[in-house]
Amino acid sequence: MSDATAFGPELRGRRMARDVSLAQLAKLVHYSKGYLSKIENGLRQPTAALARLCDSALHCDGALIELAERGAPVTELGDIGVEPGSALDAERWVMEMGDNGAIWFQALNRRQALFAGAASLMTLSGALGEARPGEHEAALGTFTAMFGQLRQLGQQTSPTLLLPTLIAQTHTMQAMATRASGKTRDKSFSLAARYAEYTGWMAQESGQERVALWWTDLAVALAEAGSDQELAAYSLVRRALVTLYAGDGRQTVALAQQAQHHRAASARVRGLAAQREAQGHALLGDHTACCTALDRADELLARAATSEPATVLGTSSVANPAALTRAWCLHDLGKPAEAAQRFDIELDGVDPGRSRFQARWGVRRALSYATSGEIDHACELTDKLLGDVELVDSATVRWDLQTLTKTFSRWLNHPSVRTLFPKLTGALYTSPAMR
Repeated sequence: MSDATAFGPELRGRRMARDVSLAQLAKLVHYSKGYLSKIENGLRQPTAALARLCDSALHCDGALIELAERGAPVTELGDIGVEPGSALDAERWVMEMGDNGAIWFQALNRRQALFAGAASLMTLSGALGEARPGEHEAALGTFTAMFGQLRQLGQQTSPTLLLPTLIAQTHTMQAMATRASGKTRDKSFSLAARYAEYTGWMAQESGQERVALWWTDLAVALAEAGSDQELAAYSLVRRALVTLYAGDGRQTVALAQQAQHHRAASARVRGLAAQREAQGHALLGDHTACCTALDRADELLARAATSEPATVLGTSSVANPAALTRAWCLHDLGKPAEAAQRFDIELDGVDPGRSRFQARWGVRRALSYATSGEIDHACELTDKLLGDVELVDSATVRWDLQTLTKTFSRWLNHPSVRTLFPKLTGALYTSPAMR
């Protein structure tokens, strides 16, 4: 029997061993009895979400999740916004803007990159000239303050609007660093690296994973030029996020553990890595390992709470990101009702001006309520979020919103869902990338 057809009989066997009827399991996971019957008889293949819910309900310790994962087709990461035919191993990317304001990235081959690089250097060297005494120190303070402001702006607007500014600022900081000396040089390269890392994050938020990883690699190179090794460790955390959204729990855990053992990892980076490791364990259905990693993340992030907010790595929107990650892990562990309760606690009183934060975690809270069968409340929460979702135009938020839409589609006869669904699908396909 192949992995693709083994899930149904295994589910039936484990259900019967627990003396749980099909109707009882349907109530526990909030799927119809008829649908589960088709799963058990091999007429339908389970989604990852259903496998997690069944695994949790029947206390299978990840066995059903693993079986569903082995039988699922390989999922490729999306390349939204990357021109077809772009070389995977390209060394340079250029940003282009269409007449309608749409932005995308285009890969250059080696010869094009060398030509563009030489032209840029000639233009740059003629424009910059020689540095005046004290010029770099004053500019460094300005660019540091500007970085904090850009991160705040990133909470309230589309990533495609920020990308041109971030790319230009990264380029300027890199040029400044090459002309500076001593400690100012190191600080300039380190700040340029922070700009590049945040540019990569905004590229990922716009749905361009390969471009995001290219900027992350550049950030590592810039940081190393400034004798800052921490970003090399953090880059593993960023890569783990890409594999997490691809549904690869094992690779997520492996990358996160590498980051925690990196010799240059600070307490904050190790805490963020432990949090990512926990999410990987949750995808695999390993409750014990997930909780252990979350406890480690709590301890490390509390120790690193005095980091400077202007250049801090990772999210700066919440004091303790591990608490929200714990709620999301409960959802992935097949415990959506517990997840919803934790989300309520953590999201109560959050500044409404943090639109990106509200959209990301609000959609996940609504999904937890929908998955636990509280459809009316889930619809109410979702309706309030759609404005923020459209404003921040985040690919990662839309990924979760797609999952929420699929969950609501099982309840299309419900009055609240019928009312919400046109607005929900409209918000889902608002961005140029999704269209």
